[in-house]
Amino acid sequence: MDRPLGRQARWLGSPWSRGLAAALAGAVPALTFPAPSWWWLAYAALVPWLLLVRTAPTYGRAALDGWLGGTGFILAVHQWLLPSLHVFILVLALLLGALWAPWGLLVRALLGGAPGAGRCAAALVLVPSGWLMVELVRSWEYLGGPWGLLGASQWQVPPALRLASVGGVWLVSLLIVAVNTALAELIARPAAPRLPAVAGLLVCALAVTAAWFRSPLPRPAGTVRIAVVQPNLTGTPAERLARSEALTRSLAGRGARLIVWGESSLTQDPADHPALAERLAALSRQTGAELLINADSAHAGRPGISKSAVLIGPDGPTGERYAKMRLVPFGEYIPFRSVLGWATRVGKAAPTDRLRGTATVVMPVASAGGLRVGPLVCFESAFPDMSRHLVRDGAQVLVAQSSTSTFQESWAPAQHASLAALRAAENGRPMVHATLTGISAVYGPRGEQIGEQIGTDRSAAAVYDLPLAGGTTPYTRYGDWAVYGAMGALVLAGGCAGLRALSGRSARAPR
Repeated sequence: MDRPLGRQARWLGSPWSRGLAAALAGAVPALTFPAPSWWWLAYAALVPWLLLVRTAPTYGRAALDGWLGGTGFILAVHQWLLPSLHVFILVLALLLGALWAPWGLLVRALLGGAPGAGRCAAALVLVPSGWLMVELVRSWEYLGGPWGLLGASQWQVPPALRLASVGGVWLVSLLIVAVNTALAELIARPAAPRLPAVAGLLVCALAVTAAWFRSPLPRPAGTVRIAVVQPNLTGTPAERLARSEALTRSLAGRGARLIVWGESSLTQDPADHPALAERLAALSRQTGAELLINADSAHAGRPGISKSAVLIGPDGPTGERYAKMRLVPFGEYIPFRSVLGWATRVGKAAPTDRLRGTATVVMPVASAGGLRVGPLVCFESAFPDMSRHLVRDGAQVLVAQSSTSTFQESWAPAQHASLAALRAAENGRPMVHATLTGISAVYGPRGEQIGEQIGTDRSAAAVYDLPLAGGTTPYTRYGDWAVYGAMGALVLAGGCAGLRALSGRSARAPR
């Protein structure tokens, strides 16, 4: 039997203290991401939040607990944005946190009071499905993109990476929330029948085991030697270029077939500056490798720049280039600038909007025997669909060029680098994460780390023997089926609830 709320924690009776508790409970999962990387905490991190919401005295309070918890989660996961956005980060957190208000209602409806076995079993499916809908909506690029998806906290756990190859990061998130829900049920009503919660935990364990033993492994397809150049210098453009050139020259004779520079490694487009193009071509000839650089490219007659990945061969630009398609809200453009333009006055929001690319590109690298490379720029590596589309278009290696120089002393560089492991595992293709100032990292087709990372305290060039792979993962083939399954479960549950309500009205109607 549940104890009265006042006996458990009298201070939760105050709306203010309860609100603070909700925000703190929502912030706990942030510890599962880098830099703390307490990945094991993910499987219980939501339990305090779930237990709090289920005890909400009203549905309105449950929605508020969900909202405030979501606000705490967004603030904690994105706390490294505070120096750039200042007070505006709180505005964004409150806006995005509201996405968890319906989830709070769902938790209260399924776990509140004294739920029977049927309601507990339904909660094991619907609470994770509701969470996934929140992750899906906030993954829309105009709302900030899929940074901090709960499943991404498992980037260094091999069984979770194998599960990601089956259903993407979405399936990993579903499993984590299901485990949390089962634990919350066991804690909330220890004297009640435990069969649904125990069965739910068993199903989760069986799902991971099945993925580990039955999901197809990437087929080895040789290796390719790729190098990463990280100047770790944010001085003048000339100083940055000189350091990058020196590091690239040090790779001569080491057998690299592709050399990758980080985002904004150049502030001029070599296609528009012949002298610069020749300097880069000379590096290609000296090292025997093509260079994948990244330039802030201006466009004639249009204000702003685009972030462009440009392939350089021994004769200069090869013609292969990709312009970043998905931009960072407030960092690279301000949505509804006429309304939200005041953000530039309280923080470091973009004074002018960047220009968007129009399509993904797969580049053949002649110096690597025609190796097909799929480039991404900056936080595009957070979007599962972009990597998947590149692999479906034939990319053998995924490459993300990034720069987190503004956030060097925060958790952001480690969080960003970890995303490459998820994208590699989801699609069974290796991924190179090359940055201007760190952390640079390389992952194999199972999401395993290859070689050393180049940290934010180093200026270096590193060579990696990258294992290539063939075959197609279930996630690459079938896509976001876990998301559609969650949608279907919620629609079905909503339909059943509606039919029950109609039946109840019919039974009460006078005859």
